[in-house]
Amino acid sequence: MAWYAYCIGEKQAFPELARHRKPVPMVSVLGVSGNQVFLYPASDLAVIVSEHNPQESLGQKSGVDHARVIADCFQHSTVLPFRFGTVFNDDESLRKSIRSNQRQFLGNIDKLRGKAEMHIKIFVDDCCGREFGRDSVRDFAREADRRSPADTSGRGYLTNLRESASRTRERQTRARAVSFQMHRLFLPLDEEVSCRLTENGKMLLDIAHLIDRKHVERYLNKFATTSATMHECHMQLSGPWPPYHFVHRLTRNGHAQPQPVTPVPGAAPVLATASLLA
Repeated sequence: MAWYAYCIGEKQAFPELARHRKPVPMVSVLGVSGNQVFLYPASDLAVIVSEHNPQESLGQKSGVDHARVIADCFQHSTVLPFRFGTVFNDDESLRKSIRSNQRQFLGNIDKLRGKAEMHIKIFVDDCCGREFGRDSVRDFAREADRRSPADTSGRGYLTNLRESASRTRERQTRARAVSFQMHRLFLPLDEEVSCRLTENGKMLLDIAHLIDRKHVERYLNKFATTSATMHECHMQLSGPWPPYHFVHRLTRNGHAQPQPVTPVPGAAPVLATASLLA
C-alpha cells in the first residue's frame, strides 16, 4: 500500500498513539482525494499520512488539502512538513526513511518546538521599475534601431549595461534598507528574505519570520503599528504557519526529508492585510 505523506510530528502530542503500534485514523480529518488521514507511529515520531493510489493525479485542490492537513496537525504538535506530492511506496520504505533520519528529525523538532512562521509581503514602488518592464524593453529596442550599428554594438551597449547595473544597485540598496527595518522592528528569532520585481513595476519583498508562538499577538500588534507608518508600501501578513522555510534550512541535506510548502490560499486564515497606498 502506498502512503501519501503530509508531515512528521511528535508522537507524544497524539494521545491516541499511546497504546497502538499500527496506524490510527485521525477523527474527522480527510486529506488528498478525500482519503482518511492516519497517524503512523514510528518510535518517538508520528508520520501523518493517508492511503494513496499512485495513478491519481494531484491538482490544485490536492495542494490545498495537503496544506490544510499540516495546519490541522500544527494545532497539536511541532511539525516538519513534507514537500507536496511526497509518496512512500509501502510500509517498509516509510519506516526505513524515518528510521535512517530519526535523530535528525528529532533534533529539528526540538529546535522548532513552540515556534511559528509569520509571512509578510511588502510591495514597494520601484523608482527603477519601468526601465525593467516590457514597455521599456520595446522602447530600448526602438531606440537601438535609430542608432548606427557601431553605436548599438559599442558605446551605446556599454552605456546601457552601466545604467542597468546602477538601477540594480539602487534596487538592492532599497530592498536591504526595508529588510533591515523589518528586522529591527520585529526582532524575529530567524528570517528568510527574497526580493523580485513584479510586472507592474513594484518591488516585492517576501519575508518569513520565525517567532515564538506565544508572541503571535504581540507580533500582530507590531505589524498594525508598522503598517500605519509605512504609507509608501502595500503590506500583507499571514500566519501563524508551520515553519516551512526554516524546516527546509534544517533538513536540506537529509534523505526523503520534509521540505517547505508554499502556503496555499484557503488552507489557513489570513490574519491581517493592510493596504498602505496613501
